[in-house]
Amino acid sequence: MMITVSRKAHFNAAHRLFRSDWSDDKNEAVFGKCNNPNFHGHNYELIVSVTGNIDPETGFVIDMKVLKDLIKSNIENAFDHKNLNKEVAEFKELNPTAENIAVVIWNKLRPHIDDSKKLEVTLYETPRNFVSYRGA
Repeated sequence: MMITVSRKAHFNAAHRLFRSDWSDDKNEAVFGKCNNPNFHGHNYELIVSVTGNIDPETGFVIDMKVLKDLIKSNIENAFDHKNLNKEVAEFKELNPTAENIAVVIWNKLRPHIDDSKKLEVTLYETPRNFVSYRGA
């Protein structure tokens, strides 16, 4: 019996969307206000979902305390109150769009989730703008 369990988390971070190989005009045209050279911030909401079979011994798909701790140690500690462009290694050369942030989060968590289980990351950049990633 496959079932999905989810854990919600939160982090605040600043970023700037831009490409150094583009002109200022092109960056402004494509990224608009998100291209502010002084950066801007978001209150990100994160939902991490794990789908799998219920363990007959524990009754869990995954222990929610384990999932909570994985999110805290791998995501919140790495991203919360950080400038993603300047302080998070994964974004030194990668534009920190919501899409790219979700993929990075998935990649950071995937090694810690049993391969028999599916992982999905949903990231809300604003209450109305969000992305989901389930892996390649």
